Formats: sequence, C-alpha cells, structure tokens
Amino acid sequence: MKKLSVDHLLGIKYLNEDDLHLIFETADHFKEVINRPIKKVPSLRDTTIANLFFENSTRTKLSFELAEKRLSADVINFSASQSSVSKGETLIDTVNNILAMKVDVVVIRHPTPGAALFLSKNVDACIINAGDGTHEHPSQALLDAYSIREKFGELRGKKIAIVGDILHSRVALSNIFALKKLGAEVRLCAPKSLLPKHIETLGVTASMDLMQTLKWCDAANMLRVQNERMDLNYFPSTREYSQLFGLNKKKLESLKKEIIILHPGPINRGVEITSDVADSKNAIILNQVENGVAIRMAIIYLLVAKLNISDT
Repeated sequence: MKKLSVDHLLGIKYLNEDDLHLIFETADHFKEVINRPIKKVPSLRDTTIANLFFENSTRTKLSFELAEKRLSADVINFSASQSSVSKGETLIDTVNNILAMKVDVVVIRHPTPGAALFLSKNVDACIINAGDGTHEHPSQALLDAYSIREKFGELRGKKIAIVGDILHSRVALSNIFALKKLGAEVRLCAPKSLLPKHIETLGVTASMDLMQTLKWCDAANMLRVQNERMDLNYFPSTREYSQLFGLNKKKLESLKKEIIILHPGPINRGVEITSDVADSKNAIILNQVENGVAIRMAIIYLLVAKLNISDT
C-alpha cells in the first residue's frame, strides 16, 4: 500500500505531489462508497477521533464529522466556548486531557497560525489542521483541487484564478500551494489592499482587473470577504467591492467562454457572487461540499493507516 510522506496534515506546503495524487486516488474510492445505499465502511472501527474547534465552523466541522462516521470511527466533539479553555486552561493541557481518554487523532481549528504545528510537536497524537488563523486550510485546498480535477481530468497547464480577500484567507494560501504542486497556473485578483506583500514570491501573478482575470482563467475560486478578521477598512464600501470584484451573470455571460466557479463558503450572496451565479451550471459549489467528505475520509484513512504501521 502506498503511504503518505507525512504523519500529520499540518499544511499543503508539507505535502509533495505524490501525496496529493494518493489522497485524490483514495478519495475516488470513498466517493464511490458514499454514493452507495450503505455509505459506511468499517475501516476505522477501532479509532477514536476528537474534533477540537476553537472557531465557529459549519461546513468543515460537519464534513469532518461525517467523514469520520462514514469510516466507522468513534467521534468526540469539543467546543471551546463550552470548555475549560474559557477558564484559562492551556491548549496543550486541554489536548492532553482529551488524549488521556485514548484518542488517536485530533482535528483542530484554531484562530492562531501555527497552532496545529505546535500541537504536533508537543502531544502524542496524529494532528489534522482544519484551519489555523489566516495561515492554512489544507483539506479545503485538497477538495478544491480535487473538484477542479474532476471537471478537467487534470490540473497541469490549467489557469486558475483566486479572487477576493487573499490577505485574510487561509484557503488562498493552501490553494496556491496545492495548485502549483499539481502544475496549474495561478493568478490572484483583489483590491491592492487585500493582496499580501511579496505574494509573487509564491510563483503566482496578481491583478486588480476582474474581467481581464476571468477572460484568462479556466476556473475562478471566489473567496468571501472576511469582515470578522478586519480591524480596519480595506475598501470604501461593500457596494463598491461588489461592483469591481463581485461576479454576476452579466459578467459571466460576457466572457464568451465557459469557466467553472468555486466558492469555499459561506457565500455572501450579492457581494462576491450573485445568486444567479451561485446557482448556475457554471458553479460547482455543491460538488465541493460533496467532495469534501470523500477528501476528508481519504486524509483520515491514510494518516491512520500510517499511525497503525508505526504502532506495530
């Protein structure tokens, strides 16, 4: 059996191209499983997984939980707001107390960049990063790349645009790493105030012209404006942002070619994309959600397989 080169999923930057292809091949198998009448496999019957979410989440949390249950793992869910963290307990103490209950895998979302890496060096468990601040969101990038691959057959040579709030987005960074490793060309499109400095060092181009970017690309990933991470105004108004960087049906139809539209969710309808785009045949947003379960099943299955090899 092929194995991942890593013991944890901390970020796409730690994976190689072979890892990405192995995850996709495994997800192909699990996608077939979750479309059967009986959607469960007994693969992780003796594995216990803790989901530790220190930030709000709907899609990612539900997707991980469903993936774990489809694999027949035992699942415990942890919410920071209802825990001893609110009483001042440290992250390591919290996790070690959970691990004392014989937990094998920890899926963590945390507002601090590097939290998953920090945990992987300080506790004895397999760590999966479900988003660390504005740093990385590896499982989202994997499901995005997998969804594009499903449409095009492969990513090598494809032109992918990432549009919107690049500065505050962990999805953007993980997507850049994944798409580049798979041979795609990447262009970022955003107001200058939402483009990080030195972004070109990652081997991507940047533009402030949405229509020019859409004419160039095969697929566009429309990111949400993350108002909750903004401590000052990065653009004059939501209306102006929507006019310049939002995608509507009129702009889409003026391209004279078909492109696919992705969105990591949650969608601010009428800001980054309008409802008629979100619900159009160009959009693969619901495919992304379905593929998220298969991709997360693949990630967990492959990491636990490696964990079991090292335990024997």
